[in-house]
Amino acid sequence: MNRFRTAFGIAVALGTLLATGTGVPAAGLPRTSGANPSSACPWMDTRKSPDQRAKLLLARSTLGQKLRWLDEQAANSPTQTTFSGVIYPVQVACTPTVVYADGPDYVRGPAGVTVFPAQLALAAAWSDDLAYDKGKAQADEAFRAGKNVLLAPGVSSSRTPLAGRTPEYLGEDSLLSGNLAAAQTNGIQEGNSKQPVMAVLKHYIANEQELDRQTSSSNIDGRTLREVYDLPFAIAVAKSEPGGIMCSFNQVNGIWACENQIQNNLLKTEAGFDGYIVSDFGSVHSTGPSLVGGLDQELNRPRFYTPANIEAALDAGQVSVAQIDAAALRVVRAYLAAGLFDHPLPATPSTSTSTPANKAIAQTVAERGSVLLKNGGSILPLAGSGKKIAVIGPTASNTPTGGVSAGTVCAEGRGTSAACPNPVAPLDAITGRAAAAGQTVSYDSGADPATAASIARGADVAVVFGYAKQGEFADRTTLALDGNGDDLIAAVAAANPNTVVVLETGTATTMPWLASVKGVVQAWYPGDQQGTALARLLYGDTDFTGRLPMTFPKSLADTPTNTPAQYPGTFANGSTTRPAGSTEIRQVSYSEGLKVGYKWYDSQAIEPLFPFGYGLSYTSFAYQNLRVTPHLKGKRGTVSVTFDVRNTGARTGTATPQLYLTLPSATGEPGKRLVGYDQVTLRPGQSTRVQLTIDATSPDRPLSFWNTAGHAWDTAAGGYQVQVGASSRDLPLTGSFTVS
Repeated sequence: MNRFRTAFGIAVALGTLLATGTGVPAAGLPRTSGANPSSACPWMDTRKSPDQRAKLLLARSTLGQKLRWLDEQAANSPTQTTFSGVIYPVQVACTPTVVYADGPDYVRGPAGVTVFPAQLALAAAWSDDLAYDKGKAQADEAFRAGKNVLLAPGVSSSRTPLAGRTPEYLGEDSLLSGNLAAAQTNGIQEGNSKQPVMAVLKHYIANEQELDRQTSSSNIDGRTLREVYDLPFAIAVAKSEPGGIMCSFNQVNGIWACENQIQNNLLKTEAGFDGYIVSDFGSVHSTGPSLVGGLDQELNRPRFYTPANIEAALDAGQVSVAQIDAAALRVVRAYLAAGLFDHPLPATPSTSTSTPANKAIAQTVAERGSVLLKNGGSILPLAGSGKKIAVIGPTASNTPTGGVSAGTVCAEGRGTSAACPNPVAPLDAITGRAAAAGQTVSYDSGADPATAASIARGADVAVVFGYAKQGEFADRTTLALDGNGDDLIAAVAAANPNTVVVLETGTATTMPWLASVKGVVQAWYPGDQQGTALARLLYGDTDFTGRLPMTFPKSLADTPTNTPAQYPGTFANGSTTRPAGSTEIRQVSYSEGLKVGYKWYDSQAIEPLFPFGYGLSYTSFAYQNLRVTPHLKGKRGTVSVTFDVRNTGARTGTATPQLYLTLPSATGEPGKRLVGYDQVTLRPGQSTRVQLTIDATSPDRPLSFWNTAGHAWDTAAGGYQVQVGASSRDLPLTGSFTVS
């Protein structure tokens, strides 16, 4: 990939690279122990490519110094020699201090950072530009906080909505999640050239549940592995070239992901990934097999990748010097390409990196990622002077009720508000906005549904907040709301027919009260600017532009993983419950194959509660005048799809036209696939012509399927159906073309 073959960043004046005897760099200069890096440290010559510089460094390195790059702690602290009791030689001069931080949604760990909304909210915005802006803002805060590698972004395929880390990821569709991950990666790696931060895409691969994530095997056929689970990574690699990719805890078809040859075959060979593969914390299970399988660096402390273990594997013939050199080269080259050698971290990290500009981006993600699911009788916006508004629910306020408050649902939820101690509470923002509209607000925590119903009964409109906590380490067991939220909403709706529900969850929810309420807003985990964003949306100061990045089922029984073998997986005795004291690997059958997300609901003719891509606006749009123009030579070339989008409502709004393609039935592809999308903002009555291009050579392979007979990507001859509209189930325009 070309990022590793061109010099990165701004050239540093070679004659001024001085350092103190303690190894502390002069202000603004790279760490070095030599006075003239052109001779002492030739790898500091920024006129050379990252590949050339990395090879120069490794040529001056002993085996022990090369092995330092194969462990995160040893690689990133060049003057330290002992890590968890493991001794290394001092690293060669002119190497950087590198500090990793977790950060799929925000920079985790440091105080004073902006807590952005959950990644699923970013996905619901359907905006590559916004994903770039968010990545740039994250990297800005990471660098100033003393971190220059972000373990972010993350992608999965949302195989089950119960998966604990669903809010960390970007939805169920390969194209959407791959594009957004690429855009966010580009923002992280390219947005702040003088304060560079490298991105590590995660978790590779088929890491689709938290239950027994370290003792389970994702058992997948080769076609599904490529078309569903590998594809978003391949798209992100092609469109952004992340410096690193993190392998996952689970096994894939009985082999640990971090020593599985799919790392070499699919990532490094097929996708052309030139960065390095780093383990998740504790996901390494071997030395020789992991290195041979493509794992380049062990995260955190050295355990399997200690010098003693690697040298023993070398002596036993399990690994070669060439394989060690290749792994070290990938790590060093990635750090160089990202600019980490040339721009040292600040000597004193900031403890308050959030800025008004970054908070504005968090607010924008919350606004554009919130989805209006229902607006009966135009209950929203909350217009009209003199109205009484009842706000109900613990997550509306910063005052905890039963340990739950607005901070609880700020971002990917682990059950505490420690990471988000003082968000803009929805109650405060709504109260202020209501006062400006000549309205009054009353509040009830919802602890007692009867009391909440009484408050709601005396109001013109009741806005009730429902929540569900979700995050790493555990899957959910239900799609119902937490804290008896469904009962609370039902009680409020029975007392006031003008009820609006705001859902703060990290996944799809069932809605047994849906027919009884007039409005529903899906706000996900809306970050520390949640109140400002929600008040602006509820009062119509900004339009709803969010669209669902995942399907909402009517029940768990409707989901693709509706048998015990598929989820949570079974043991040898057929049970889904782990035998006491057993370390047996849970076997998880991916027997639904390609039928993941909306493809499952389409192929099985199951009506979802809300379909993928769905979302309402305060205006309306019409789709017209479809034209499909192939520019194909055999199975190569492009197809141009053009159509008109017209604002048929009374206010300015943003449409998100979506393009779907159905392949010939002989391919065995289930239903249709998303192959393009756009966003257009239109005034009332305004129309615009939209053009989307289906490119056969694009990394998302829109015309292709994995041919198991030929073990290669293939494009079938025959008729292809094109559909355009507002969601996967609202596609008024239909056309076709033929591949010969």
